[in-house]
Amino acid sequence: MKYMKLRIAFAAFVLTFAFITLSKVSAQTIQFCESVTGTGEAVSPSTLFNIDSKGGYLKILVTMPYSLGSDQVIYEIYEVDPDGQEKYDNTIYQDASSDWTWFWKEVTFYKAGRFNVFVYDRERNFITSGQVRIQYY
Repeated sequence: MKYMKLRIAFAAFVLTFAFITLSKVSAQTIQFCESVTGTGEAVSPSTLFNIDSKGGYLKILVTMPYSLGSDQVIYEIYEVDPDGQEKYDNTIYQDASSDWTWFWKEVTFYKAGRFNVFVYDRERNFITSGQVRIQYY
């Protein structure tokens, strides 16, 4: 009986430790927003934006729990059709600093639709990705 109580107590300890450890783990994030503050906070984040038929811009904000470790960021943009198939749209390059833990890029969209954005460093190491929907007013 005493042995069983020790096993239960040990299991409870291990589960509690694992929960606390995993709850502190953070990951890279991507947000689409109207603006970015000087401290890297998204202003009016959304996954849906309205643009004029002549085009409109938004900001892509990436935050990371570690330094970028690269001098360039690459944004690959794909349009997503109604069946979920991706069609290449554009690649945007951004000069960067290896010590950045967050960064943003203003991107102009000229057509409505769903778009997947993939973010990489210069060596093509994947950082994060997200989807944004663009519609006309």
